[in-house]
Amino acid sequence: MTELKIAPDLLARENDRRAAALKSDYEALGSVLARRGVDIESITAKVAEFFVAVPSWGVGTGGTRFARFPGTGEPRGIFDKLDDCSVIHQLTRATPTVSLHIPWDKMDARELKAKGDSLGLGFDAMNSNTFSDAPGQAHSYKYGSLSHVDAATRTQAVEHNIECIEIGKQLGSKALTVWIGDGSNFPGQSHFNKTFERYLASMADIYKALPNDWRIFSEHKMYEPAFYSTVVQDWGTNYMIAETLGPKAFCLVDLGHHAPNTNIEMIVARLIQFGKLGGFHFNDSKYGDDDLDAGAIDPYRLFLVFNELVDAEHRGVKGFHPAHMIDQSHNVTDPIESLISSANEIRRAYAQALIVDRNALSGYQDVNDALMASETLKRAYRADVEPILAEARRRSGGAIDPVATYRASGYRKRVSAERPVSAAGGGGII
Repeated sequence: MTELKIAPDLLARENDRRAAALKSDYEALGSVLARRGVDIESITAKVAEFFVAVPSWGVGTGGTRFARFPGTGEPRGIFDKLDDCSVIHQLTRATPTVSLHIPWDKMDARELKAKGDSLGLGFDAMNSNTFSDAPGQAHSYKYGSLSHVDAATRTQAVEHNIECIEIGKQLGSKALTVWIGDGSNFPGQSHFNKTFERYLASMADIYKALPNDWRIFSEHKMYEPAFYSTVVQDWGTNYMIAETLGPKAFCLVDLGHHAPNTNIEMIVARLIQFGKLGGFHFNDSKYGDDDLDAGAIDPYRLFLVFNELVDAEHRGVKGFHPAHMIDQSHNVTDPIESLISSANEIRRAYAQALIVDRNALSGYQDVNDALMASETLKRAYRADVEPILAEARRRSGGAIDPVATYRASGYRKRVSAERPVSAAGGGGII
């Protein structure tokens, strides 16, 4: 039996308070969509089956290079993290899997699996960490990991990634995400070609360890922590990596890992076209890799990304099944509330993309009617699809208003009494 962290009777009471208003709003939206030839029930069913993985590290308070201000009731370890993740899924019914980060979440795999099962949670892509040093490791990653000039350091990094695969196999995971901070901060510090050759050779060793039914996601990032050059700096390099490694290798797109004003939706379209879109780390940004809540800054861009995903779904692109994961850092909000909000915003963008009139859009594109093509997208984006999202949650046993229900539950106050207060420290993202 699944262990529920929010009392079912409280959730039921909160839903009862909002049920009549939701019924009215849902019926009204259904009438509006019907006039457009859209069946609200089919959209609701699809939204209810759209899931996104939450990051284990996301339920803790983040930080910057300058400081970290701990929140109350922060998770003390992976079991507390899973408890918090279960709250997010119980209320949203949108996040049934958790993406783990090793070695931060390292523990006996059987215990992890049992804990996840007890909470009704599965495990999504495994994440390796060779961008910081773990206590007691023999070789430092200060000057790189998979591309390091020292063979022993590269071997250590490769072995760590293979360890992540072995842990993931026991948990039921089917993918490994590899992001490295390798690069240089000064011109001349590194040889661009030799560095990339070493990286490709290391990744090939990891690729050999992948089970047949696994995928490996390489993640690109324009800069940081290397500010002059980054080994995997853009989607073109990422595509070359995936092509070089083989059919189980794909590109992962983090929405905050590009230069400001980059046309990310076009990158998504290109990777779909050539069969190498592996998935996403959803977040939002204003200036760089801000790791803000999804949809907090540019919800229209999130919608445009989903427009490309739904277009591929609509066209029946062969082998199209991208992984959807959140990757955020919550510095000034309750992390659980932010992840609830983000899961909702991601589903919102999906629902809006589902109601785009694709026949009309194609027609306008074919006659170069730029204005009406744009208006067709905006019409779907402007639609208030919240009743669809709320009804999808309600039918799946979640909360009509998940943030309000979470606050009414007093969960944060309860765990704050159980978990020691974290000491404020220096900088650091996690």
